[in-house]
Amino acid sequence: MKYDVIVLGAGAAGLMAASIAGQAGARVLLLDHADKAGKKILISGGGRCNFTNMRTGPECFLSENPHFSKSALARYTQWDFLALVERYGIAWHEKTLGQLFCDGSARQIVAMLLEECARGGVDIRLSTQIGEIGHGDGLFRVAGATAAKLVIATGGPSIPKMGATGIAYQIAQRFGLTVVPPRPALVPLTLGPDAQAFRDISGVSSPITARVGTASFTEAGLFTHRGLSGPAILQVSSYWTPGEPVVLTLVDNALEVLREARRRAPRTRLRSALSEHLPNRLAEVLSARIGLAKELGNSSDADLERAAGYLSQLTFHPTGTEGFAKAEVTVGGISTEALSSRTMEAKNLPGLYVIGEAVDVTGWLGGYNFQWAWSSGWAAGTAIAEGLGG
Repeated sequence: MKYDVIVLGAGAAGLMAASIAGQAGARVLLLDHADKAGKKILISGGGRCNFTNMRTGPECFLSENPHFSKSALARYTQWDFLALVERYGIAWHEKTLGQLFCDGSARQIVAMLLEECARGGVDIRLSTQIGEIGHGDGLFRVAGATAAKLVIATGGPSIPKMGATGIAYQIAQRFGLTVVPPRPALVPLTLGPDAQAFRDISGVSSPITARVGTASFTEAGLFTHRGLSGPAILQVSSYWTPGEPVVLTLVDNALEVLREARRRAPRTRLRSALSEHLPNRLAEVLSARIGLAKELGNSSDADLERAAGYLSQLTFHPTGTEGFAKAEVTVGGISTEALSSRTMEAKNLPGLYVIGEAVDVTGWLGGYNFQWAWSSGWAAGTAIAEGLGG
């Protein structure tokens, strides 16, 4: 069974690469051990698929080489994918921070990609174990098929209940590519007993600014029975390493807010003042922690400055993350040093390509990782197409 290219992984990146190469005339075999194509697409965005982000740019991605993503992102943009979505008549809407979602269902995106593959005559085999991969005489051998080109699009180990594994890294090392140690990203953080009061208000959410090092995100934060979650926390989790503090700003311009509360209602106490800006249960925990029991009218400037400092720089020292089981994506992966940023082809082994989450390129929360899948898949599919006559 001879093909021009074998694509491993029928997720976002694999479907894109297969459809592009197939429509250019390549004989494509797409393999996946799962029983459905696009499983992660189907659960994304609450079932509506946050399929890209209007604000996509290379600054929205983490990698040991921050420049690597520039070429693919510039050559296949969010506008290009949106044009494909609109060509299929899929209704969409923009939510906060440039996030685009289907009005209907994520199934529409998967159906679109499968139709694109069908138009390219792609042979899709699901529920198929990859097994041993052979290479010799310029051909790759996988699951009884051969091809001159092989695309690794098997993703990372995040969300193992969906069938995710680290097989991409095993294949990469088999062919001499280095791997940046993977770790969970876009993942909730866990807190220890010293933060029990905050764990006890599980379910409370509030707008915050979360910071890890120089990375800072202003979105919703959520206190959980295990620690911290919500979009702002998921964002900074990608930058967090063990031992680093996570700093939260709960009230903007906190000192001015407290001074105004003292001027306006001198008989009020801190908890009541905070309840005007924060959920009641959070205000209660914070006022107890700060320990300012006096009426604000009897509180000195130094008292208010101390309270404001706590509200502006509430510092946690996470004990860890909730791991790959709860991580939306993976930081790290197959090193970009081994790959061409234009074609996604391995420098040391012509014919081998790596795309999507398997690569050491990780986007922010909000559709960025899907855009990387589309862009990197397009880059590899196009490069394969360009080489068909050669």
